[in-house]
Amino acid sequence: MARRPNILVFFSDQQRWDTCGCYGQPLDITPNLDRMASEGVRFDLAFTPQPVCGPARAAIQTGKYPTEIGCHTNHRRLPGDETTIAHRLRAAGYEAGYIGKWHLASFGPDGSPDNFRVRPVPPDRRGGYDDFWLASDVLEYTSYGYGGHMFDGDGAQRDFPEGRFRADAQTDWVLEYLRERRDAGRDGNRPFFLFASYIEPHHQNNRGHYEGPTGSRQRFAEFATPGDLADADGDWREEYPDYLGCCAALDANLGRIGDELDRLGLADNTLLAYTSDHGSHFRTRNGEYKRSCHDASLRVPMVFRGSGFSGGTVSDALVSLIDLPPTLLTAGGVDVPETMRGRALQPLADGPAPDDWPDDVFAQISESHCGRTVRTKRWKYAVRAPDKSGGEPDSEVYVEDFLYDLEADPHERDNRVADPSLAEVRSELAQRLTRRMTAVGEAAPTIRPATGEA
Repeated sequence: MARRPNILVFFSDQQRWDTCGCYGQPLDITPNLDRMASEGVRFDLAFTPQPVCGPARAAIQTGKYPTEIGCHTNHRRLPGDETTIAHRLRAAGYEAGYIGKWHLASFGPDGSPDNFRVRPVPPDRRGGYDDFWLASDVLEYTSYGYGGHMFDGDGAQRDFPEGRFRADAQTDWVLEYLRERRDAGRDGNRPFFLFASYIEPHHQNNRGHYEGPTGSRQRFAEFATPGDLADADGDWREEYPDYLGCCAALDANLGRIGDELDRLGLADNTLLAYTSDHGSHFRTRNGEYKRSCHDASLRVPMVFRGSGFSGGTVSDALVSLIDLPPTLLTAGGVDVPETMRGRALQPLADGPAPDDWPDDVFAQISESHCGRTVRTKRWKYAVRAPDKSGGEPDSEVYVEDFLYDLEADPHERDNRVADPSLAEVRSELAQRLTRRMTAVGEAAPTIRPATGEA
């Protein structure tokens, strides 16, 4: 029997897909990811099921949609009775480690003030990552681009070295983990599952800015403006260079990890996955950076290399972060439970999608509003609950909010939700959306037209 592969997830935060050269970025931002894509498999149309940090992470750890487990907004504790990918891989003999931002411990489902945003995350809130832990629940509350700390498995504070950019310091610790597995007394012969969760390129909340490495504003001042941002309001003009600086720093650290896997003789037997929790629209679609149905919020990079993902293949199938958990379990030889909503991506690695592969993706929207969206290759259709706040998990009634023809309008600048000539399109998409909602346990909603007609 072949030795099971190690699994390493390199997870960024708030990274648009089009920051990467392999997705069309003209600047030399991601040479290491581009090389990884040329050797592995790139998913061209990958999306998040929820464009908010905590909910997206809850979906990845459990394989369920956020509303199913009470994690549909930020700062909600992952329920203690949920079985995560770490639990399942550990039960199959993997060592499970976590380094970076967690964002699933802060509060109980009832909103009780058991706040771990700035305190060490206790073992019972770590989602089964019991073999190695070096993290902060909400890393943007314990660090800046330069300076800050995380907490180790014993709850001791570990500071970033002075003058060391945050992503570089975190990668120092990832490399330390890889090098010291045997020396630390753990069984170095066990395959490892390491989730390396970076906060870059997320904005620094309390400063209201993206914080790239020193010199980013000068280095990336001559950027090419993405089509959805061109001539739009928002803060992209001043913030995009630092955002790109963060992405470039991530890529340099991806290269460092790849080099270390090579040096340790682990590369040939390691599945390396790169993706992000959601994107950023730079305050062009609402008052902050995400929480919208637009591709700027929903579409993410997704590249795999190793363990069957090889050859420089590009898949144009519609895929979601909800497909990541079954993919990782499949790579580790673990049966995928029926409770997981996604599908393993391995069948897409060698050629066209199977005939039964879904031809749409589904996302839930929260915090800015209570909304739902479905996206096909051509159409984007979104609804919002008129009488619910963004903290509500769902609604019995929604109103049509957006309709984009992505073939004619790939940057989503022309909302045609009230176009009478597209009534049949809206009806078909409403049926698709309803099927998606009921499949994850929601009640079939009433969807009213944007005009307010009955």
